[in-house]
Parts: sequence; C-alpha cells; structure tokens
Amino acid sequence: MSGRASRKERKQKHDPAAESFAAGLALLKRNPALNSIDAVFCRDTGCKEHPPHGLARADSCGTVHAHPTRRAEPGEWAWALAHCLLHLGFGHAPAANGPRTQPDRFELAARCAVVNRFLLTFPIGSTPEHLPRAYPGVDEEQLAQRWRRDGVPAEFEHCGTGGGEPDIVLLPWPRWGDPPPDWQLAFAHALTSTVSAAMDVAGGRRDSVTGRRESQRPWERALSWFVSSYPLLGGIAAGMTVVADAELARAHGISIAAVSAAAGEIYINPLVRYADEEWRFVLAHEMLHAALRHGDRRGARDPYLFNIAADYVVNGWLVEMRVGEMPEGLLYDPRLGGLSAEEVYDRIVTDTRARRRLATPRGKGLGDILGEPPARGPRNCVDLDEFYRRGLLQGFELHGRGERGLLPAGLVEEIRALAHPPVPWDARLARWFDAYVPRREPVRGYARPARRQAATPDIPRAGRYFPPEEVPRCTFGVVLDTSGSMSRVLLGKALGAIASYAEARDVPAARVVFCDAAPYDAGYLPPTEIAGRVRVRGRGGTALQPGIDLLQRAEDFPPGAPVLVITDGWCDVLRVRREHAYLVPQGASLPFTPRGPVFRVS
Repeated sequence: MSGRASRKERKQKHDPAAESFAAGLALLKRNPALNSIDAVFCRDTGCKEHPPHGLARADSCGTVHAHPTRRAEPGEWAWALAHCLLHLGFGHAPAANGPRTQPDRFELAARCAVVNRFLLTFPIGSTPEHLPRAYPGVDEEQLAQRWRRDGVPAEFEHCGTGGGEPDIVLLPWPRWGDPPPDWQLAFAHALTSTVSAAMDVAGGRRDSVTGRRESQRPWERALSWFVSSYPLLGGIAAGMTVVADAELARAHGISIAAVSAAAGEIYINPLVRYADEEWRFVLAHEMLHAALRHGDRRGARDPYLFNIAADYVVNGWLVEMRVGEMPEGLLYDPRLGGLSAEEVYDRIVTDTRARRRLATPRGKGLGDILGEPPARGPRNCVDLDEFYRRGLLQGFELHGRGERGLLPAGLVEEIRALAHPPVPWDARLARWFDAYVPRREPVRGYARPARRQAATPDIPRAGRYFPPEEVPRCTFGVVLDTSGSMSRVLLGKALGAIASYAEARDVPAARVVFCDAAPYDAGYLPPTEIAGRVRVRGRGGTALQPGIDLLQRAEDFPPGAPVLVITDGWCDVLRVRREHAYLVPQGASLPFTPRGPVFRVS
C-alpha cells in the first residue's frame, strides 16, 4: 500500500505542463515592465474562465487564466502570458465598475494585432510560427474601423491566445470599496523606467537593466523621477541639463541652485547635502522659473525683487502640489496663495530694505534666475520659446490625462496663457481686425440701473450693458481648410491668434466652417473654444468655395462681417463677395490672384 502511494505521489510531483508554465512565467517576470502589472495568474483546474482551445485569457479584474493541462514550451507560455498582460497595459481591458460591453470580433482582432506588433519590437519568449511577421501601422481603433468596413484578413483572424476564442473578457470590478486600478498607467511608468535603464546600460552608467544604478547622484535621481513619474514637468526635465560643478557654483555665488532658461541648464552646488525629495523640490522650482519665462516677464521691474516674488509663487504651488519636500530657508508664505508673481511684486516692492535680506536658492541678495548662462564654451542653440512652451503644455496634458492630482489655479492659468504666444505676423492681422471687426460699445441707461453705493443708497446710477443688436454686428467668419495636406502647426498658430484677438476685442462669438471634401458648419463659437475645443472633423480633399457660399447665404451671418480663410494654398479658386483675408504658411502661394490681404505664417 505504501509503495503504491509513493509511486502516485511521484507521479503527481512530475507534471511537465506545470513545469513548462512555471518556467515561462519566470521568463516573463524577468521583464520589469511587464512585471509591474499587478496581475494574478490562475491555473486552477476548477476555473472555467480559461479558453478551452487556447493557452490563456485576460480579464479586466487583472487575472490571467491559463489552461491547466495544455502543454507548451516555456517560450510559448512566456509569449502568451505577455500577450495577455499587454492587453491590460494597453488599456484593452480596463477595470471599471458597473455592467460591461464585450468587444466585437473586429475590436478583438485589432487589439491582438497591435499587441503582436509591439511584441515584435519588444520580444518576450517565442513568437508562434503561424502568426504574421508584419502588421498595419495604425492604432487599434482605426484598424477595427477599417476591418469593419473591409472585413478581417484571414491571417489576422485568430492571432490572439484564445485558440479561436476571445482572449479578453470585460468584467465588473468586484470590490466596490476600492477604486479600480489603472493597468495602463502602471505599465506606462514601468516601460519608461525600463527604457531609461536600457539607455543607462548603453551609456555605461549601470551594468544591467534590473541592476541598481549605484553611480547616480541624488539630483540625477530627482531629474529622472520627473521624466518617469511626473508628466507635468517630464517634458521640461527631459530637455534640461543639470550642471553640478562646485567651482562654477563658487565663482557665480550659487549657494544651492540657479537656472538659465537661455541655455536650458540648471546649475547646482554639488556640495549641498539634500535628500532626493528636497532635490526634487529644488529642480522643480528652477524648471518652473525657466518654463514660465519669469526672466523675460519682469519687464522694467527690479530683477531681484521680481525673482523674490516668483519664488513665493512657485514655492507655494510646489507645496500645494506636494512635489518633493521644501528645504529649509526657502521663501514661502501661505498668505500669498492664489496671487501671480506680478501681484506679489506689487506687495513686496513697498518694503525693499527688508526684502533685500531674503534669500533665493542661489543665496541672500542674489536671484536664481540667470540672464545669460555662465561662460563654459560653445553650446547648441535652441528655439527657447518653442521648447519650454511645448514641454510644459505636453506635460500639462499628460498630467491631466493621468489624473496625477490637482494643480493650483494660478499655475494652470499661466500654462494655458503659454498656448497662445505672440507670433511674428500678428501686427498686420491685428490691424485687419481693427479695421473690419467693430468693437462692441456699451450703453449706459437707467433701464438697467447699476448697484447703488452703500454711502449714497438713495441715488440711482446708470447701468452699463451691451444692447442685443451689438452682438451680431461684432463678429467675423472663419473658413478653415481641414484637408489632409493642411499642417497642424498652421492650424494651431492660426486658431490661437484668432482666439487671442477675438478675446481682446470682446468678440462674443465667431462663425467657424470646416472645409475639406464638404463643408462642416460648426456654428458660432466663443473665442475660448476656437483654439481650445474645436475638433477638426474632415480630412479629405479640399473644396473651400462651398464653405464660403454657406456663409454668404446664411441669414444669421451679418452682411458686413468679414471672412478669414485659413488654407495651405492647395485649394480651389475662390470667389468671395465680401471683405476677406487669407492666412497661409510662409512660402505657400494661392492658385489665383487674391483680392484681400494675405497674411503669411512663418
């Protein structure tokens, strides 16, 4: 009896399928990016969620159900498990509360194709021989839309791990007390860290991707943290250089740190002993100085006092956002919260003697916003406005998309102000607006009395308001070329400038028409929506005359309102029977002789 029992135990211990699965899982966990997705691997024989004819299936609750008895090589298991984890990491199976709608076969095929295309450049295990070695270079939504129209090609019909069945299952999040996890965000952070580690290996700064980077100094770790984990300033951090030179710091009186926006460099004193959290605060402080162009905004104000005012504002934001830990001795006053640097300057300029004793990160009596960088030899030239504006705006978008926390209202206001910078061609366009777009004139009358003063409550005063007939008179039309050849850079600059001028002239709304193969009437849009929320709808051919005819025939469009045509020049011959102008890229030409002015965007 005991002999039979021992033979049975030996037979149970030796399970080739389980050993291959364990080896494949171990191979998968060596990849730090995929290992960051906190998934559960289920291989229970009593579980019915695994595909009966495939290897594995992922559900939106973060469980990968592997077939308990199917045999495969460790490399095949590693590839199949990586395929399922990437469905979670790519957001194909997001965790969410409430009832779920399962993806159709076109969405499933498109998502599997995108995952397999990624695995060709990010290999894990062994790719099955029957799968294609090339995939369409579009995202899953476009691919699913194309295949709904044309049908799924035979080679892409079953390219998942379900063996002909879906390898994604969307389930309601079972734990209502806990918020659903964000698999996509966790994978993005881990993938960024993995790529950064791979670059460190290539540069000789560490021995392996998973090994520790012993030679990295605290300010370098702080800068890397912004790139990998804090999207608001990640784009700025990726393009800035930290110069840790004790002699340079001593020669220029840099006690802790200073920044040169012109050179894209942050100068720190490496002899200062700060923890990583404190260095994060210091670097974020200097990056915001550069990105918000505090050095250029001071105008005729006292440079040092404006630097002090900007320090109060920036430090208040960083404390509110909980970015790092503020070192002792930096300027912070919660009573100044919600004020801009200019408003803080107006408050502190009255007591210059006391303010001269305050210290910036550079030191007492010295500003940490440097005009020209310290002379250290030649350096590359960059477009500073474009670099800082693009880096901060992209970081702001990623910060909001990833729900990384609330930002101070003042910081958000200044970041959004950077989205509409002055452009070289604004002077002529501004004069055109002044000439043909009338400004609304308010009317005072007792029909709408104003609020009475507390000192003289018995004396009524005339109210100020805009009569209804003023609103339709003060408007203009925009015919926008949205064809495939149209540059998005031109669209962004043109719409931003139009929105700025419309707001400056109190234009309540502008009539916007998109044109490609057919006109799309967007109606009257407020100036803020022209640049911020307009969604370009068409991407076909170019036919602008129907859009112009639409405006000329519209009964609700004033006869005297001008029309601004924005195009790249690849359009039809236009006939406009009202005051109009054209906005085209530098070097572009129109296929006809224009009768209105032409503004060329550089």
